[in-house]
Amino acid sequence: MKVVIASDYSGYHLKEAVKKHIVDLGYDVVDVGAQKEGDKTLYYDAAVRLAQEIQEQSIERGIIICSTGAGVSMIVNKFKGIYAVACESIFTAEKTALINNANVLAMGERVVSYGMGAEMAEKWLAGKWCQGFEEERRVNNERGFKMLVKIENDNFK
Repeated sequence: MKVVIASDYSGYHLKEAVKKHIVDLGYDVVDVGAQKEGDKTLYYDAAVRLAQEIQEQSIERGIIICSTGAGVSMIVNKFKGIYAVACESIFTAEKTALINNANVLAMGERVVSYGMGAEMAEKWLAGKWCQGFEEERRVNNERGFKMLVKIENDNFK
């Protein structure tokens, strides 16, 4: 799977740790964020690059990092077809893939340790929407996601 990753200057070190981990797992990673320590990439610029990369290159998943995960998730969620959740735990990261069909994982370097961020990314990337769900739960989740897409289509013109 091809994954796009980005960070601003304040998420650079966590991005590098997560990137190394997922490359070691065999993922093809495209980095469109801060490229070196001291790079002054701002959170909104990194978020726009990541969202556009997903839209233009049909990349399935993205990981975006700033100091809290909040600012970048707010920006990427303004792009049609991008569904990001800022996560602070392995449990939440894993569940956003399984339950919510999130295609972008947002994290904060000042909130998440490097090891935890790597594990969050691993669990999230391994999760498949509705994997292992009973029929009724799968149907309910699919209806909920269709509602989200309808809201998006009705409001993003």
